[in-house]
Amino acid sequence: MFFLEEIVIQLLLNFVAREDLNAFLRNPQHTATIVGSLIAVSGALLGTFLLLRGMSLTSDAISHTVLLGIVVAFILMGSVFGQHPDLSSIWLIVGAAAAGVATVLLTELIYRSGLVKQDAALGLAFPLLFAIAVILVSRVVSDVHLDEDAVMVGEIGVAWANTNSHCLSGCESVTITPDDPRAELTRQCTNCRSLGISPRDEKAEFTAICTNCGQYSPAQAWQAGFTKQEPVLVFWPKSITVMAVLTLLTLLAIVLFFKELKLSTFDPTLAAALGFRPTVMHYGLMVLVSLVAVGAFDAVGSILVVAFFIIPPAAAYLLTDRLPRMLVYSSLIGAAGAYSGYDLARGNLLGIANLSDVLAGLNDLFGLGLSESWDSSISASMVLMTFFFFLVAWTFSPKYGLVSTMLRRRNQRRSFDHQVVLGHIHHHQGSASASDELAASTLYRHFRWTPAKMQRTLRQLRARNLVEVEDNLVSLTGHGEIHAHQFRETQLTNESVGE
Repeated sequence: MFFLEEIVIQLLLNFVAREDLNAFLRNPQHTATIVGSLIAVSGALLGTFLLLRGMSLTSDAISHTVLLGIVVAFILMGSVFGQHPDLSSIWLIVGAAAAGVATVLLTELIYRSGLVKQDAALGLAFPLLFAIAVILVSRVVSDVHLDEDAVMVGEIGVAWANTNSHCLSGCESVTITPDDPRAELTRQCTNCRSLGISPRDEKAEFTAICTNCGQYSPAQAWQAGFTKQEPVLVFWPKSITVMAVLTLLTLLAIVLFFKELKLSTFDPTLAAALGFRPTVMHYGLMVLVSLVAVGAFDAVGSILVVAFFIIPPAAAYLLTDRLPRMLVYSSLIGAAGAYSGYDLARGNLLGIANLSDVLAGLNDLFGLGLSESWDSSISASMVLMTFFFFLVAWTFSPKYGLVSTMLRRRNQRRSFDHQVVLGHIHHHQGSASASDELAASTLYRHFRWTPAKMQRTLRQLRARNLVEVEDNLVSLTGHGEIHAHQFRETQLTNESVGE
């Protein structure tokens, strides 16, 4: 990761000054937006396939159980490999991926017993693994910065502070040893605590210790005054690197195996017959979901990351029936939610309203006593804005939206009313009962409609030049006759096909 960061930094320095790059990366909003967008894009891409497979809640299970993989990796690093536990270690990613696969395997094992349904099997598997992880966090690795709050909602707002320092010049590290003239020596009592005596006691034994010995990085050496030249540094947030690598890995996997993923998603039987190994695709997808979940773990937590797997694909599903477009739309919706979510956390709703002013107005109107300072969780605000974009798609989608569905149903009801009236007129026109059946003033009675509804329907039919009213008698126009005949022929054709 460090080597990749150096390559990217060198490329960027060809276009921007070091000071500008540091200022950009040290801005909490910039870093949070970049990390949030990368999480949203990678989650949306994988979530699209989960949604189409009917496995969206599997991401919820995996995002919880990766915690168990992380905790087990912590324990193994300290007790087996003798390493100091580090949140950026590759072992955490390996452990998380293994936990994700274990979740799927345990779910399938329970389901194949035939005693419970698949959704119940998932509900049995992941709470068990997550509960074990929470117990281990609170009891076994409680000395590590991995508290319950970070597990739930993450700390994306401080992602800018967790950085790797890349030195460009003045990169002289310093090692201070006890015999170095710069070493600061003092005495320490070696037996005072064991004997319960004071350092002033004549039995006290002392040893010389160095208080500032050790390895100093270039920045630390300069701050301590050991070097005269200030090092030139670039501070690169670790979360950007982790999520960028995972996003590129996700994109690469989808591009390389798009055909296999598509076929195994929509027709796994055909995929198996063609030798595409849908089981391999399935577990490969689960591994990617686990990797993205653990990458997002430190930023948005194990709870909110689920939203980035589900909400953007659900919104995109309402906008298109084409898989490539769905992948693009879900990524854009996720990135837009992350970008606008940071502003929402600071009280700015899409540049339309300042929420602090809204709260102040509510207090003035209703005396609610609400806090007038809006400052909320950044990751939660990103999820909220992503859900807002889902609501927009759910309401205004051209094909599946609430508005278009209501309009389509209204048009269907209107078309049905038109066809019923035209059929009635066509059946009775020219008959002996026409004067009674087709009288405009009493026509509504034959349909058990209100007079207003019949007048509205006749007005619409006259506007379409399908009927005419003369001497209180309704009749079909020439265009209306053709329309009625075409509808009758279509109806007869459908009936014959049905038989």
